[in-house]
Amino acid sequence: MDEPSGEYCGGVLDAAIDLLRGKRIAVLTGAGISTDSGIPDYRGEGAPARTPMVFDTFRSSDAARRRYWAGSHLGWRRFTSVHPNDGHRALALMEEAGLITGIATQNVDDLHERAGSSRVTHVHGQMHTVSCLQCGTTFDRHRIADEIERLNPWIVVPDQVRLQPDGDVEIDPSREFVVPDCPVCGGVLKPDVVFFGETVPPKVFAEARDVVAAGSVVLVAGSSLVVNSGTRLLEVARRTGVPIVIVNRGETRWDSRATVRVEGGTSESLTAIADALVAPF
Repeated sequence: MDEPSGEYCGGVLDAAIDLLRGKRIAVLTGAGISTDSGIPDYRGEGAPARTPMVFDTFRSSDAARRRYWAGSHLGWRRFTSVHPNDGHRALALMEEAGLITGIATQNVDDLHERAGSSRVTHVHGQMHTVSCLQCGTTFDRHRIADEIERLNPWIVVPDQVRLQPDGDVEIDPSREFVVPDCPVCGGVLKPDVVFFGETVPPKVFAEARDVVAAGSVVLVAGSSLVVNSGTRLLEVARRTGVPIVIVNRGETRWDSRATVRVEGGTSESLTAIADALVAPF
């Protein structure tokens, strides 16, 4: 692999464009691509301290499930009101032009799809469906949300919700919240997102790995590459000598291994990349 370019030197975005031009681009995105849509990053500058739900705690504690579902419901209602930004649209344009092999995203939102991308693998799941831990039946999130509001008529969505990247928010713990049971078997319902302590389903990871393996260059957008799933995917590229371009605000754990490292926001950077690589129609 080529030696890494200087992270903050002039012309680094041009260097990224030159490296990407004419290649099949595999894309890996993280929370940073959605910050311009109003969804904050876990680890970016100014990110609030938080304690994410651990799967074993969710599964074993009624109180933990009540707390999680109450916050998650409010967060999801707010989540659904956000819109794709220029970074999402730039990647959709690149897909339409046949430049990318697909997008492996660590995000649980559907902003890539709403921007027009169709080849999207959600490595950490997505929040728009809910499954039963007992019988495995999957439900549309809207159906479960309607039941939550029927069982908890006091719950309303505030005008301003402090939204977390997984759609969770903090609520008043004194509220008595009723969690709906599975409509099929009465079991425990869980949003289809990968909690801390859970593993990425093998089939999902294989799909993401195929996206990366099909690329002759990997473009990372908006990820600090702290989570193991992202680094495992980049190892697929590194082992075969495929160059890596990273676009992110703030340092990442793979900066020293990147062929080109662009310090900057994904909206403006990906727009510039798409403008340079996609021929005018």
